[in-house]
This record gives sequence, structure tokens and C-alpha cells, in this order.
Amino acid sequence: MDDTKIIDLFFERDETAIRYASEKYGNRLRSLSHSIVKDRQTAEECENDTYMEAWDTIPPHEPRSYLYAFLARIIRHLSLNCCRDRSRLKRSAFICELSAEMEQCIPAPDDVQCRIEDKVFADAINEFLSRLDEEKRNIFVRRYWYLDSIASISERFALSQSKIKTTLFRCRNELREYLEKEGYSI
Repeated sequence: MDDTKIIDLFFERDETAIRYASEKYGNRLRSLSHSIVKDRQTAEECENDTYMEAWDTIPPHEPRSYLYAFLARIIRHLSLNCCRDRSRLKRSAFICELSAEMEQCIPAPDDVQCRIEDKVFADAINEFLSRLDEEKRNIFVRRYWYLDSIASISERFALSQSKIKTTLFRCRNELREYLEKEGYSI
């Protein structure tokens, strides 16, 4: 079913919207969640919670042209919260490692002004990503959005782990330089 029709069902408060969204995106959402929580049952719970949050937030939001991205953002947030709540030490360490990598090139929101500019900052990140070639962008997104391991990215793109690490290092440096040019202090 087309995303626009699914959104129409959400606006009509028709519960079949959840079923259609699940049929269309369920596997991808569960996979995203599973890559974060590393537990099938927890991933399924996060998927169900995602549909409930979508049910509560779609009116007024109207993600007709980006339904998957809308749902993926919700499930990613829920999955990360689940990790924190369950104190998964190994997984939390991995998330902390990724956060430390990104701290080197992204300013911390330590004041009110920075929080107000979140939308502008997100636009700057999206602009930076749009300037990368497709391979670099995909590697960057797989690592920092989907939280894939270096090994799984290496396997997915048929590249050496060394190449993946080098690409990520260079992308982080490019991001830092880009953000500094845009006026962000790192």
C-alpha cells in the first residue's frame, strides 16, 4: 500500500493503518531495532511501541513522503532508550564508543542557544551528507545511524575493515571542518 494511503488511514483513525505499516516496514524496523538492542523479543516490543507512538503523533505530523524515515526515527529512539533502561553494559559501551567518535566533530548541546538551533544543525548535517559520494554516505549512515559494526559494514560493502575505518575517520574530519566553516565550535 502507498504511504499516502497509510497516512490517510492514520488520519481517519483506522487501525488497519498499523497493519499496513507493519506489512510494509515491519522487517526493516525490527532489523534496525535488533541491531541496537541485540534481542529479538525486545526488538519486537520496540516495533509495537513504534506503531503506538506513530498512532499518537501522526495527527498533527503528516509524513506522507517520508513514512519509513519517520518510523525509523521513532524505533531508533525507543531502542536506544531501551538499551539505557536495561543497562546493557556491553551494548552501552558500544554506543558510548560511537558517541565518543562523533563528539570529536559535533558540538555538544550545552546551552539553550544550541538546543534552539537543533533544526538548523540537522539541516547542516544533511547538507554535509548530501555532499559525500554515495559509498561514503552509506558507510557513515550505517555506522552512526544504524549502529552497524565495522565488520558488518565491511561485509555489506565488500570492503576491508581498514578501508571502512579510514573512510569513517576521514568523514568525521570532513564533518568537523564543514561544521566549523558553518560557524559551529567543536
